[in-house]
Amino acid sequence: MAAWMTLDEVKQTLGVRQQTVYAYVSRGRIGVSPDPEDSRRSLYRAEDVSALVRRKETGRTRETLATTTLFGAEPSIPTSIATFAGGRPYYRGVDVVELSATATLEDAARLLWNMADTPAFAPQAPLDIVSTLPAGRIRAFTELAALTATGHSTRGRVPRVLHGEAAALVGRIGGAFGASPDSDAPLHERLARGWGQSRTFAALLRKTLVLLADHEITSSAFSARITASTGASLPACLLAGLTTFSGPLHGDASGRVRALFDEVERDGADAVIDRYLSSAMPLPGFGHHIYPDGDPRAASLMADFKPPAAIGRLIERVVTLTGQLPTMDVALATLAARYKLPADAAFAMFATARSVGLLAHGMEQLGVDSIIRPRGRYTGPSAAQAPDPRKAKRRTR
Repeated sequence: MAAWMTLDEVKQTLGVRQQTVYAYVSRGRIGVSPDPEDSRRSLYRAEDVSALVRRKETGRTRETLATTTLFGAEPSIPTSIATFAGGRPYYRGVDVVELSATATLEDAARLLWNMADTPAFAPQAPLDIVSTLPAGRIRAFTELAALTATGHSTRGRVPRVLHGEAAALVGRIGGAFGASPDSDAPLHERLARGWGQSRTFAALLRKTLVLLADHEITSSAFSARITASTGASLPACLLAGLTTFSGPLHGDASGRVRALFDEVERDGADAVIDRYLSSAMPLPGFGHHIYPDGDPRAASLMADFKPPAAIGRLIERVVTLTGQLPTMDVALATLAARYKLPADAAFAMFATARSVGLLAHGMEQLGVDSIIRPRGRYTGPSAAQAPDPRKAKRRTR
């Protein structure tokens, strides 16, 4: 089989529509590359297509799950933190979109951390190691790394103490991304003040942070839980989650949307959309596999403010031409563009909010009292097939 396939070949092989191929690409299931013979087209990695074919042929039987998932015949992690039902997200049984109408991130933390009282994300004095760094992700990750190096294990510590440490960590993350340190106001107000924004924006930010606080067992939540299962410190759990979260296919996906908006500003919405669609390239930030009828978080947030004209035109045309609705990545990037926020503000909002969820998963995992240690399913050469290292050594003399 050739290394790359055309869009028509992929559609025929998988028996799916063009939009489904785009969805596979956007979720990282099929690799894509420009066609060297025609810059208007894309080619798709044949190996990835073959893997999808094998998965279809094998099916999702209990026996298959036992050999293809991390947890044998049970491909899931028990959690009472968050879930999805009827195309909507829930935090401990509470509709997230409805909660976001009035709640703060502190309120969401009380719910997700299963606390009796609402925590305060008080300003924290920055560590000396970051005192000269500007606000942003470098400062946030550097500070968490330093705390990880000296942090205390979560073992043998009561929930009240862990909740206090978790709240301080969220306050520290907010400060690293520019939250004002001069008051005991809710974190969304201090972030808005630190970014020089109005009360109108602060209200939108409050809602945004609640909508983003958790999203069930994401790859970053899984990383945080793995770390927690070893007894590592809370800063280590949060750092593990946020480093996974920083990938462009996860929490930093809004960066790809921002790049798309830059193209729109330079070339115009119509030209950009035509270029993407004629090249069979999926537009980043549109369509979500969990929400086939549209991301309700994005719809709720974007109903509260008007996007810049060019971005509004882009969203309208993409929805009309593809049927794919905007996700929270589009909503975040649009909010940042509308209020002319700092370049990394979309990631800052997402990372600050999701810190609450990552810490919730880390603390919940402590109750399992067992290390997450999946077994590998070895696919390499057998011992009889492996080269003799002694013979290889003699040949190099």
